[in-house]
Amino acid sequence: MTTLPDIPLPAGIRSRYVDGINGLRMHVLEAGFETKGRPCILLLHGFPELAFSWRKVMPALAAAGYHVLAPDQRGYGRTTGWTADYDGDLAPFSLPNLVRDALALVSAFGYRQVDLAGHDFGSPVAAWCALIRPDVFRSVTLMSAPFGGAPSLPFNTVDAPAQPAAEDPVHRELAALPRPRIHYHWYYSTRGANDDMRHAPQGVHDFLRAYYHQKSADWIDNKPYPMKSWAADELAKLPTYYVMDLGETMAETVAKEMPSPAAIAANTWLPDSDLAYYSAEYRRTGFQGGLQWYRYVTSGMLNSEMQLFSGRSIDVPSCFISGKQDWGTYQRPGVFEAMQGRGCTKMLGCHLVDGGPLGAAGAARRSQPAAAEVSRRRRSGLRRRHRLVTRH
Repeated sequence: MTTLPDIPLPAGIRSRYVDGINGLRMHVLEAGFETKGRPCILLLHGFPELAFSWRKVMPALAAAGYHVLAPDQRGYGRTTGWTADYDGDLAPFSLPNLVRDALALVSAFGYRQVDLAGHDFGSPVAAWCALIRPDVFRSVTLMSAPFGGAPSLPFNTVDAPAQPAAEDPVHRELAALPRPRIHYHWYYSTRGANDDMRHAPQGVHDFLRAYYHQKSADWIDNKPYPMKSWAADELAKLPTYYVMDLGETMAETVAKEMPSPAAIAANTWLPDSDLAYYSAEYRRTGFQGGLQWYRYVTSGMLNSEMQLFSGRSIDVPSCFISGKQDWGTYQRPGVFEAMQGRGCTKMLGCHLVDGGPLGAAGAARRSQPAAAEVSRRRRSGLRRRHRLVTRH
């Protein structure tokens, strides 16, 4: 077995492997493990991220009294037992199976109930964990990606004429714009996306540097606002890391916004020494494991499978944290608003953090000031949850 290099972790965090997690050998970062009997919080990363993305949040949560678990999720990093075959079965990367991964992990650690937080693509996984198993996932913090609820089933259609399955026309309309575009989910679902990034002309390290920079509050053009509709002319207003120029790769897209050497040297929330771990891992594994999640979404499997929960909502105490400069809050029109209504029935608050790297959730999750913010919101939410429980 190849020996992997040590992970540059802060004091108080250890790396370990747990076998037998829904068919995986799961790599987990752990904090607050010294004292038995602590409540557990599970942290789920997004794309293109790793468990390492939570390294600055974990000590703050451990200091708040938690046993903190952050896994490399299925398809990522040092977790093994999955295949990166583009033509392989997508079922292992389905949301129900990702929920099984989370459930199996906390069960292996001996927990019947845990608190939960997810960022980016980890946010919908966390949301579905809380919706499907509220008995286990007793509270949820969603970051960057809001959750609008379960997909609806056709209703009261007995006497209506049969309708063919509707195709979303927005993708054809995006391609037909005077400046042709493609939504990044659909680009990520193409056969070439993995190689485009793994073999980026600028190298994986500089690709990730530009990608993280453009999605952070350090990029001055991140000035999000609610989108009016899911229509091509409206979606075309999104930054090119979300709605790309058709024919360009993601590596080409973000290369245009590569920060200067001076800006990189001055970066405190993601110094090159930390970025080197991400780039080494993605050079080793490629990106296809994470891209399979997007392929599951664009295949239509998500809607058809999760209609099983039509009409259900997240009924455990919930909160949402993002950045005022994070487009993730608004990239899907209406979802942020739906989350605060039918999506989450015990929404304790939505917190959009401003300023510096704190202004975008991806950067915020990697920054020390944001660690304190997440911990503070979590403690406040737990106190409010206690009041809700005792009141009922």
